[in-house]
Amino acid sequence: MKNNLQPSLYLSKYSFISGKSRLRRLPLLSTLRLIGSSDEDLTFNANTCPVMATQDEIKNEEENLSSDLREWSKQQVKYWVCNVVGLDLKFANLLYDQDINGSSLALLEKCDLIDLGVTLGPAKVLINSRDAQLERSIGLLPVSQTVSHCKPYPFYRYHDSHRYVENTILDVIESGPSDFIEPCHEYKGFNNTPDEYKMTKFTDEVVRFAAACMNSRTNGTIHFGIGDMPEFTHGQVLGIYVADKEAYENALKHAINGHFEHKHVGAVTLCIKPTRFVGVLNKDTTSSEKCVIEVDIVPESTICETDMYHTYSLDTRKTKKKAKGKEPDQGEKQLKQFFVRDGGSSRNLLAPTTSAKPMVDYNTFENKLTQLVQLRKQAEDKQLKSVRSSVQGSKLSQMITGGSQSLDKSHFEQYVVVANKSHSIQLESLRFVIELNPVAVLDFDPESERDGLQKYIGARSAVNIHLPVEYKITEAVEDIASKLQLTRNTSWVFCNGRVDGEVPSDIDTWLMDKGASVRDVISFLCRKDMLPNKRYLVVFLLLSTVGEHSDPLLETFSIFRQELKGIEQILCICENENAFTCWKDLIKARYGIDISGRCIYQLSFAEIDGTILSLLSENRKACRFLPCGGGSKVLLEKKVEGSLSALDVLCVNQCEGGNGDMATIEENFYKGGKVSWWNFFFSEQPGCTPFIKRDKFDFIVNTVIPDLRSWRKVCASFNLQHVTGCGGTTLAKHILWNLKNDFRCAVLKDHHSDMAATAVQVVKLLTFGYNELPPQIPVLLMIDGFVDTDMVSDLQQCIEQQCVKAKIQSTSPKVIILNCMRLESEEQTETTVEDVFIGNKLSDNEQRLFEQKLVEIEKTYKNAETFYGFMIMKKNFLPEYIQSVARNTLKGFNISQKNAQLIAVLVLLDVYCKGASLSVSLCEDFLGSQPKPFCRTDAKWTDVFGKFSTLINSDIVEAEVRYTAVKMIHSSISWHCLQELTTTYNVQRSEIANLLLNTDTFFECTQGKRKLTEAVHDMLVKRRHTNNDEDSQFSPLIQDIKKESTGFEEIVLNNAAKRFEKDAFLRQVLARYYLKDNNFKEAKFWASEAKCILRDNSYIADTTGQVIKRELKNAIYTDKEVPIKSEKLNVLLKMAVSATDAFNVAQDLAKKESLNRLKKRTDNCHFNSSACIGEVQVAVIVIEILGKTPIFSSGNVHHDIMSRVLSREITIQQVETNDPKRNKHTPYYVVLRGFEEFLCSLRIRMKKQFNFLENFFVNLRSSSGERGRHELMALEEVFKCFKRYSDLFCRTDSKDLLRNKTMNIMLQVHQARQYLDMRKVDTHSGVLNCLSIGTSSEIMEKIARQCKFVLEKATTVSVREKINYIYVNVVLNCTKPGSQLCVAYKILVDNLCKVLCGQIPLEDHLALHFITVCLLWPHVSSFSPAETKRLEFYISQMIISYHAVMQEVCNGKWPVVHFYLGKKQGYGQLIHHAAIHSCIKEPEQICSLFKNGKIWKDKEVEALLCRVTGEVQDNVILAETCISDLKIKVHPMYRNQLSGIAYGSKVSFFLGFSMKGPLAIDIES
Repeated sequence: MKNNLQPSLYLSKYSFISGKSRLRRLPLLSTLRLIGSSDEDLTFNANTCPVMATQDEIKNEEENLSSDLREWSKQQVKYWVCNVVGLDLKFANLLYDQDINGSSLALLEKCDLIDLGVTLGPAKVLINSRDAQLERSIGLLPVSQTVSHCKPYPFYRYHDSHRYVENTILDVIESGPSDFIEPCHEYKGFNNTPDEYKMTKFTDEVVRFAAACMNSRTNGTIHFGIGDMPEFTHGQVLGIYVADKEAYENALKHAINGHFEHKHVGAVTLCIKPTRFVGVLNKDTTSSEKCVIEVDIVPESTICETDMYHTYSLDTRKTKKKAKGKEPDQGEKQLKQFFVRDGGSSRNLLAPTTSAKPMVDYNTFENKLTQLVQLRKQAEDKQLKSVRSSVQGSKLSQMITGGSQSLDKSHFEQYVVVANKSHSIQLESLRFVIELNPVAVLDFDPESERDGLQKYIGARSAVNIHLPVEYKITEAVEDIASKLQLTRNTSWVFCNGRVDGEVPSDIDTWLMDKGASVRDVISFLCRKDMLPNKRYLVVFLLLSTVGEHSDPLLETFSIFRQELKGIEQILCICENENAFTCWKDLIKARYGIDISGRCIYQLSFAEIDGTILSLLSENRKACRFLPCGGGSKVLLEKKVEGSLSALDVLCVNQCEGGNGDMATIEENFYKGGKVSWWNFFFSEQPGCTPFIKRDKFDFIVNTVIPDLRSWRKVCASFNLQHVTGCGGTTLAKHILWNLKNDFRCAVLKDHHSDMAATAVQVVKLLTFGYNELPPQIPVLLMIDGFVDTDMVSDLQQCIEQQCVKAKIQSTSPKVIILNCMRLESEEQTETTVEDVFIGNKLSDNEQRLFEQKLVEIEKTYKNAETFYGFMIMKKNFLPEYIQSVARNTLKGFNISQKNAQLIAVLVLLDVYCKGASLSVSLCEDFLGSQPKPFCRTDAKWTDVFGKFSTLINSDIVEAEVRYTAVKMIHSSISWHCLQELTTTYNVQRSEIANLLLNTDTFFECTQGKRKLTEAVHDMLVKRRHTNNDEDSQFSPLIQDIKKESTGFEEIVLNNAAKRFEKDAFLRQVLARYYLKDNNFKEAKFWASEAKCILRDNSYIADTTGQVIKRELKNAIYTDKEVPIKSEKLNVLLKMAVSATDAFNVAQDLAKKESLNRLKKRTDNCHFNSSACIGEVQVAVIVIEILGKTPIFSSGNVHHDIMSRVLSREITIQQVETNDPKRNKHTPYYVVLRGFEEFLCSLRIRMKKQFNFLENFFVNLRSSSGERGRHELMALEEVFKCFKRYSDLFCRTDSKDLLRNKTMNIMLQVHQARQYLDMRKVDTHSGVLNCLSIGTSSEIMEKIARQCKFVLEKATTVSVREKINYIYVNVVLNCTKPGSQLCVAYKILVDNLCKVLCGQIPLEDHLALHFITVCLLWPHVSSFSPAETKRLEFYISQMIISYHAVMQEVCNGKWPVVHFYLGKKQGYGQLIHHAAIHSCIKEPEQICSLFKNGKIWKDKEVEALLCRVTGEVQDNVILAETCISDLKIKVHPMYRNQLSGIAYGSKVSFFLGFSMKGPLAIDIES
């Protein structure tokens, strides 16, 4: 027995250890030393072993156990289970019987053991013991292969972020005093100590170590949970589980009172610092439940003075208190101890010894104590003097901004942050990360989302979470950037897994597991087309110490260094000087470079945070507010604003707080830059003249917008049409600025943004802060750059759909869209409420305002003469002024100079693709200038353009990635510069275009590459449509090149095809180009090339058909020979078949495209009908070809024969048999028989296409309600083709047939049907179209007579003819109410009911059910046929039929409402559009009135229509009818009309009948 330990304190049979293994049998003959001494193990009684063996046997067996568990035999496994793990023999036998050796033991899972019959408790002990053995096996390998080193927790600190990683090795050894200040260390594994003795061992060890440190006057730290030899590597981090931390502190306090003399307790309490519990991370840096317990000892000289600190056992200390003054006996003397530090351990100078002079060391120490105290004091004084001042705050300000000392004007456009494991105490000092608005954060903490940096930042700012695999380039980089929303919100990349996602990796395995994917991330970010070259900063945020050469941050640093070609764009922020030293030394050792100059390490994170935040302007620091109505406001949180990434939100306190850059911002604007909110803010400051109000400003604010707010739809819009460069965008923003207190104003940043996502953000802006209450004020959204109003309509639809989802009521507009639309023509259009025009002519009032502003500008700026953007408007767009600017600036122009080439390219781009630009990075690459630090509001970098710099300006371009670009200051400047270049310097358009196309730099990896590519592509491909078809054959650039230098346009197009190798549309243009010159060989080649690239595009496929059709047409016109030869006929018919096949392929593709768009629900492009018309055109050409053959060329009889052959009424063989000249015509018949199927089906195919197109054009409309230019042109072409069709197939005056008197009735029926076919009224769509085209009542009556005749006289009457007759009666009544030819309403309904009771072909369902719903709608109780009660069934069938028939063509279209329910009875209950139109006094306003819903408030219209009542049920209305038990579901015209109306609410509405079902219009609560 040693010291004061009682025999009862020997360890029992089992020993408790820390960790997930709860019980582990100690090694059989190992010894444990006594708690309270320097020894750690207690001796086990061999009799406790369940397997009895002699000492020699056991020793031999232990010696035979390999250090590597996997090498054990099954006998050794059995021995280990019994004698080492300490389990019962029966469990060892279970493993033995299953032949479990070391290799299989290493693979066992807990469930495997349970399956073998091992119970749960022993199974867990066995698995944990196995794991521990494996760890020890690894520990025996060379340190260089298996261990990582770490620093100890900073001495005498409690709020540091430092944590240990399991199994790493502390890089300090157990030591004695050095310089008194540097702490000595002592390690205690603490893992073999039973739980019941842990507290005693902890307090005794701390007391012994503390006494030794205080007597030796040295600082020190004792660590519990740090392993030592021989079982573990010296200093190995093990960690222990601590259930009650407070218990340790209480126990230590109690031990101090018990072990030290009473007079020293106060001093000892001050020297022994509070217990510290340092977290232990797993190898993959995830958190564990383990910790290391540490106690710091600080024996300050002012506390310890010259005292000597003896310790006593707790029992002896109590005895002494009871017997004060008595001399202690010999036993008590032995229990008194005096510890000092002796090397790596503590030595008791009063320990019993056999030496003749036992007290020599003690007395020697006592004699030198005064000297020791003095040395300690000197060391403390030296430490105080070593505290040095730091200038790293200034250095940080300089480095983080690139020298500008302001984050608002930072020379870095973007920041990338790399961070490792954070600690909760750091987070509140990391607010600066939010303000840096990093484009990406590479986070190596897998738990960051749960309790780390991501959780902190993500709660305060909008971030997008990604994994590295998402950055692998598998498609166009711009598309990847768009999906990632790069530069929109911070991309948070988890580079070492996530707690709820990808599994984290250990430091040692990270490089193999995740290194490649993180390299992909860095390579992607550092691409020149992603982030601006040399204008972004990579910030390494070392939140925890990097101590290992295999740490992922080192590899990440290396990759960035390689990508950035140096460290100038890298800034390292270290937590403390120790972290910096480790980081610096590792980089020096691995890469041989000194990183010191790029590091901040002497500032705390609180100081770093404050320093960086102080670099923000007051405006950036200020809170931003949105209006809520009634003068109230709501705080717009940064996270919410960040989530509105597609919108530039204008707040009520925008710009308040100032910026200090008034001169720069104003100068940029006056030179021709885009207006910013700052310009409006500055104009409102004292001493400044107000911002110039354009004449249309008051009209829009006081008339247009109030009128729009009266509309009865959730989203309204109006167009601000303007000529480029006349200030349209500025006016629009001025309106928003003026209304920012009355609307929630925003600007759509990029018109290419996904419309559905944009709609979500707009509605979020609308509803923010109302907490599910109805929004009080609407959103005023400005959009710019939309090429046509269809795109605006698409956005409106998306917003309306999103409002429906948000259940927002639409009694008035909640979103108003101000559409800034550029016009190509300078001709002024009429201004209306929906279309406001602003041209390039100033009024007298506007000129006066510009004169006043010029006076102010000239007082402020010395270079006002270069403010061309302002001066052009002030001069009222005077061409002479603009021409002089262009001439003077371009003087001495030399195209061989780089800057001249670049300005020429910019000029060409701006003339032919308005607003086109080149990124700053591209310009620098082209000019060969080194990138310079760039400030967003500083344009001095433009000096590289030399004298041309006054013609350009910079701007931020919102694209997949936001970047800074160069553009011309004004479109009129560009135009005059181009004229100057071509006339004065003989630089032709073709030369500039070829320069652009042949220079690789413009198309290499650089920012803005996609935008530039699109601009160049548009410039070459996009046609400008006018009324003159010639003008729309090619793009304006190609046409101008042709006019300027004929033939060069071909060179340009071919160069473009070489540049854009995979572009099908350029090849389509080339096909069209050669087609225009009848070079069919080349045209076919390029059409084929286009089709090979884009096989699934209907427009490309259609081109092939168009080329063949054109060749066919040309062949007819060039061959004047009549009749044509049979050989020629064969060639022509082959071409016709090829063209038809090509058009059929294009039709199938068009239908597939339409179906795909319908599924997406975001693409509202219309059905491509070109191929349908193309097929009909080919058929017309075929008719013309056949007319030139001797068989069909002369006389009416020949004409009728051709008609009958093409109608499949007679065969070619029959014609040949009856041909008296058949021998002569044999070659022709041979050819015709080869194409018989094609020819005999011609009429059917033509008729099918006419019906299809009529169904498409009659029953569907655009969202605006007006036919577009393309649709009108298509209708015109269809009309021409149908005229040729009717001339051939609808002639009924055949004299030969009339001679047969017995066939008069048949002929009359035939004539009647031919007449109906000629009038296109043999389908329901054709009959309905009579109303739209205004067919006269006389013709309608003739149609009615012919229909009736057919029904009465024909031997067989089709269901379709019966249905058409019903339609004819309805239309005739609309055209001529009360006509004698109209069947009585009740008879008509009876006829309808008879048709309904019969067999109905599938293709007639839609027509029949539509007219059934119209005629049988229960309107008055006096007449309700039995079929009325089946109305819901008929509506359901109609909707099904509509989708079956129209789904391939209805995308982007709305069903036409053919009739409305009127107040009258009978025929009078159906009101056609024409009747409503006639109520409007100003016909030109009809479309506008329908659009804004005001037409339904017209008194005359209200008098015509019947208002139906109903009850709201989810997204439909149950319409009430005159039949009490019949309620019919009716869908609203616009779904949002029901938003906000409570379920079950009563509403009234007008009823419209469309092929898609009855629709509720003008719904009122």
